Amino acid sequence: MQVSKSYTVAEATNRIEHYCAYQERCHKEVTTKLRDMGMIPEAIDLIMAHLIQQNYLNEERFAKSFARGKFSIKKWGKNRIVRELKLRNISKYNINSALCEINEGAYLETLDTLAKKRLASLSDKDWAKRRKKLADYLLYRGWETDLVYEKLNELLS
Repeated sequence: MQVSKSYTVAEATNRIEHYCAYQERCHKEVTTKLRDMGMIPEAIDLIMAHLIQQNYLNEERFAKSFARGKFSIKKWGKNRIVRELKLRNISKYNINSALCEINEGAYLETLDTLAKKRLASLSDKDWAKRRKKLADYLLYRGWETDLVYEKLNELLS
């Protein structure tokens, strides 16, 4: 049987401040972490209020950072970013604000680079299979359908 450590509100607050200072967090992640630490709902509300007041937690800042990071590092499209932010209960306003962080020129350039790189790695001789594999790959990564098919027509025609 595992005995979990119990925390006072002050100890939990201190630990969560470090958790939030390390990288941007959303409310859902922090609430889950506090629950896992065995905190009661009243304590969670108290700590969350403190974190927001002290600017450790800011959903808009989290959403913007998340969108920039997933786009530039993982090369995700806007659909995937929106889906992942919705899973974290981020508001529509903050999601739209986050999408504004992505430069449209860089966005289209990234799609082009990603599509060309993936196409070069596909070894199928059958044109239709290559087209489907490339489309599936880009759609899975969250790129908009119209952009994907426009790019397919450009590269495979």
